[in-house]
Amino acid sequence: MKNYVEKQDRNKNENIILAIIVLGTMMAAIDSTIVLLAFPTIVNGLHSNFLNVIWVILIYLLIVTVFTTQLGRIGDIFGRARIFNFGFLIFAISSFLCGLANTDVFLIISRGIQAIGGAMMAANSGAIIADTFEPQRRGRAFGFTSLGWTVGATLGIVLGGIITTFLGWRYIFFINVPIGIFAFILGWKYLVDNKKFQSKLDLPGMVLFGAAISLISYGVINSIASILSTTDILVILVGIIALIAFVFLELRTESPMLDLRQFKNKILRSSLLAAFFQSLGYLAIVFLIIMYMQGIRGLSPLDASLILIPGYIVASSLAPLMGKLSDKVGSREIATIGIVFMCAAILIYLTLNSTVPSFIWIIIAASVASGVGSAMFFPANNRAVMANAQTGAYGATNGLLRTMSSLGIMFSFVLVISIAAYAIPRSTAFEIFIGSSALIGNVSNAFMSGIYAALYVSLAILVVAGILSAIRGKDNVQQNWPKTNNYTQK
Repeated sequence: MKNYVEKQDRNKNENIILAIIVLGTMMAAIDSTIVLLAFPTIVNGLHSNFLNVIWVILIYLLIVTVFTTQLGRIGDIFGRARIFNFGFLIFAISSFLCGLANTDVFLIISRGIQAIGGAMMAANSGAIIADTFEPQRRGRAFGFTSLGWTVGATLGIVLGGIITTFLGWRYIFFINVPIGIFAFILGWKYLVDNKKFQSKLDLPGMVLFGAAISLISYGVINSIASILSTTDILVILVGIIALIAFVFLELRTESPMLDLRQFKNKILRSSLLAAFFQSLGYLAIVFLIIMYMQGIRGLSPLDASLILIPGYIVASSLAPLMGKLSDKVGSREIATIGIVFMCAAILIYLTLNSTVPSFIWIIIAASVASGVGSAMFFPANNRAVMANAQTGAYGATNGLLRTMSSLGIMFSFVLVISIAAYAIPRSTAFEIFIGSSALIGNVSNAFMSGIYAALYVSLAILVVAGILSAIRGKDNVQQNWPKTNNYTQK
C-alpha cells in the first residue's frame, strides 16, 4: 500500500511538472504564430517598413539561437527549474513592453528581451523532462510538449486573426502577461532543483557565433532592398569567416558553446542535423503562405487564420500518440515518416497559383499533411536526442537541439524571403509581404514564381532532413537507463 501511495504521489508530481513545461511551450508557440498574422498590421501601425519590422521576427530567432545553449548550461550549473521559472517572468514583462512600443526600434528591443525569456524556457524544458521521466517514457512526455506547441500555435493563429482584426496588434503581446505571471507562480511552487552539475560557459564562442549569424542575416536581408551591393557582400563574407573561426574555436575549447564532440554519437548527430534541416526547410513556409493569402488573394488576418486551423488541430491531436508510439518502436521510423508528410505538404502547396478557385482547400489539405508530419517528427526526434545525451549534460544537449532548430528557423526565413523577393521588383514584393495591397495579373504570377522557387528549395532541404533521420540508426527502446529525478514538490 505504501509503495502504491508513493507511486501515485510521484505520478501526480510528474504530471504537474509536465503541465508547467507544456504551459511554457504553449506560451512561446502562441507568440511565434501570433506575430506572423499581425505582421502587416504592425508595419502599418508603426508607420514603418518591411525591412525594419522583419527584425521583430528575426531578432527573436537570433537571440534564441545564440543564447539557448549557454542558458541550458547555466541551468546545469545553477538549477534548470530556477532558470526556467525566471524565463516565464522575463517573457511576461517584455511582452508588456512590446505592447507599449510606439516605434519599431523599441518593439525590436523589447522582442529581444522577450527572446531571452523564451530561450531560458526552451533551453531547460527538455532537460527537466529528461530528468523527471524515465527514458522509456520520455517519448510520451515530449509528445505532450509537442501538443503544447501545436495547441499554442493554433491559439496564436486564431487569436492573431481575431485580436488583430478587432482589438489591434498590441494586444497580441498583452495576452502573454497574465499567462506568464500565472505560469511563474505555478513553476515557483512545484519546480525545485535538488541537484546541479559543474559546467563552464563559453562567452567568446557565444560572441563569435552571435556576430557570425547576425552579419550573415543582416547582409542577406539588407540585399533584398536593392541589388546586392559590395557592402552587403563584405558583411556576408565577414560573417562566414567568423562562423569558420567559431568552429575552430569550439573544437579547441574545453567547454564549448556547441559541443561538436557530441556529433561523434551517430544517433545524436543525425537527430540534431535532422532538426536543423527540418527547420531550415519548412518553418518559414507558413510565413509565405500567409503572405500569399493576404497579399495575393486579399484575405483578412482573421480569414487567413481560420484556413490554417485544421492542420494545427490534427497536430495537436496526434502528437501525444506519436510520442507514445516512439517509446515502443523507436524514433527513427516515426520521425522519418513525419518528414515524408512535410514533403507531401510542400508538393500540395506547389499546386497553388494566383487564380485557382480551390486555393482554400489546397491550403487546408497541405496544412493537415504538415500537421501529421509535425506530430510525428518533433516528439520522436526530441526523444532520440535526449535519450543519447550524457547524464548531467541534459541542459547543454537540449540547448544544442534548440540552437540547431532556431538556427534553421532563422535562416529559413532569410532563405524563403530572399528567393521569393528576387522574383519581382523589391517594392512590389514588400507590398505583398506587408499586405498593403492585393496584387493581380502578371505581378501576381511573377511573385508566384518566386514562391515556387522557395518551395522547391525547401523541398530539397527537407529531403536531406529525411535522409539524416532515416540513417540515424535504431535506438534500443528496451534499454533500462537509470533515472535521475531532480525535481520534487515543495
